[in-house]
Amino acid sequence: MSLIVERVDARDWSDEQMAELFSEGFPEFVTADRLVKRYIGRIREWFADLNVMLVDEQGTPVATGWGVPIRWDGRVETLPSGYTAAAIRAVENHEQGAEINTLVVCGAVVTPSRKGRGLAGETLTALRGLAVDAGWRHVIAPVRPTLKSQYPLASIESFMNWTRPDGTALDPWIRTHQRLGARILTAAPASQTMTGTVSEWEQWTGLAFPESGDYVIPQGLSLLRIDKETDQGVYIEPNVWMQHM
Repeated sequence: MSLIVERVDARDWSDEQMAELFSEGFPEFVTADRLVKRYIGRIREWFADLNVMLVDEQGTPVATGWGVPIRWDGRVETLPSGYTAAAIRAVENHEQGAEINTLVVCGAVVTPSRKGRGLAGETLTALRGLAVDAGWRHVIAPVRPTLKSQYPLASIESFMNWTRPDGTALDPWIRTHQRLGARILTAAPASQTMTGTVSEWEQWTGLAFPESGDYVIPQGLSLLRIDKETDQGVYIEPNVWMQHM
């Protein structure tokens, strides 16, 4: 399959195409990160060149990936605390005119009908190529380990080191990054914080929350904490920092 890599804003995509592309991408509650919402407008405007689409011969979008540029000195202890902090740093670095040297790969999605064909890896490769072309020294990613949703009680520090009998990572998304040469740097136990009312969480998850407490939720990598008195649910999502370059 011959693919073209282009900017997402290079053409107009139909609502049907975008709905299909993202139909199995992320759970609905990922939009509840209030801090990211404050910065997303500037991110989309300033870093549109880091938002790529893979398109097949028929002009159908089959995968997409995006990232943000930051300055990072290469030390684990100075990494952003996770996805949200990386987004904030990117905006602040841009506003301060900082010299950028790092691409943070924020995510990649493959249309369901094309999964299992290596398109996620091709998307990561395309994003890494942007960093190389820009002359940036580092490519890092706050990886969302999808299989962690089956082990919500396990710590991210333990889970990220779980392996299969052949020695490769148990988690398929960590494994995809590793196949491209990436290595695990450290855990990001509070990469994002999603907040909403109890009714919003019931809508997002399809569950009922009759009393306060911690709940396992579909596609959740950790537990959702519900407080009925304040009418609030808080979910803190863990990620794994990995480095490609």
